[in-house]
Amino acid sequence: MTPVRKMQTARRTRTAGLVGAALALALAAPARAGETPAAPATAVSGAGWQLTPTGTDARFRGLAAVDRRTAWAAGSRGTVLRTTDAGRGWRDVSPPGAEGLELRDVEALDARRAVVLAIGEGEASRLLRTEDGGATWTEAFRNADPRAFYDCVTFLDRRHGLALSDPVDGRFRVLATRDGGRSWEVLPDAGMPAALPGEAGFAASGQCLVTAPGGGKDVWFATGGGATARIFHSADRGRTWTVTDSTVPAGDPARGVFALAFRDRGHGIAVGGDYRAGQPSPRAAAVTADGGRTWTPAGTPPPAYRSGVAWLPHSRTAALAVGPTGTDLTRDGGRTWRTVDTGSYDTVDCAPDGGCWASGEKGRIARLARG
Repeated sequence: MTPVRKMQTARRTRTAGLVGAALALALAAPARAGETPAAPATAVSGAGWQLTPTGTDARFRGLAAVDRRTAWAAGSRGTVLRTTDAGRGWRDVSPPGAEGLELRDVEALDARRAVVLAIGEGEASRLLRTEDGGATWTEAFRNADPRAFYDCVTFLDRRHGLALSDPVDGRFRVLATRDGGRSWEVLPDAGMPAALPGEAGFAASGQCLVTAPGGGKDVWFATGGGATARIFHSADRGRTWTVTDSTVPAGDPARGVFALAFRDRGHGIAVGGDYRAGQPSPRAAAVTADGGRTWTPAGTPPPAYRSGVAWLPHSRTAALAVGPTGTDLTRDGGRTWRTVDTGSYDTVDCAPDGGCWASGEKGRIARLARG
């Protein structure tokens, strides 16, 4: 059973504030040939999360940034929203009849093609696909095994994707597609290490199963709930896996690694903690420079539980982590973090062109304005 099902609605926090000059500097993309270099941080210190009107109070734990103008969000009550105008307007493109589904992840192949994941035991876990911007949807997979509970979905490229279930018969279960999400098959589990007692994934932000930019065959997933929070890695699109302990504390169904982000095959960040409001989350972040074979705790971690993380485009060292109590920034590859915003978000995603988005409770979706 996935621990995140027990999560309580986080307490309300104030509207997102302005991010400081350090974040503005980190966001300054390198100038292209012939262009004027970005302004110094003091000139763009108004950069920060800018809330967009969604017209709903759904909670959006699934988010996919296509570019600065286009993004998808998936959430409670089967809600799917899509914007193509930088968040000035969101179109409700929810699948018909999906009101009873809990959508926790969305993966956009482009502005018109996307796959959404519904979580839950047995047939509640489903994958739906659209090729026309959400005008129509096709159910690509419905789980028939009452022991399975799917948490996250990811794509390595436009054809190959994976979805992760909590353990079945003592091993995590993985689905695979080779046709862009049109069809899915359960992969053999012979190459999957045994799960720990109580170990599971967290369906909190669509980031418990991730890949690195640029395609390839590498994929990682994170766990919690067991005695140790662990990170699994496959270098062959999910056929075989290795596993290593993280430094994020676990030992309770509410604690572990909730989200991963890799900027390349080597460098990754893990964030998590204890999702229960008011509970301490020490050592809530860790970093790797060897593809996940070893993890080092952040010297100055985020001050509280964080459920989402994303590398900032055009930077080898800057990333954002989000959670119900705020947004934190690192400028040294995840070794030290500082809070730059106190708004509540569950997940964050950035596109290659620099467009960054965050989403969470009560219909909150924001884009990162650059001052």
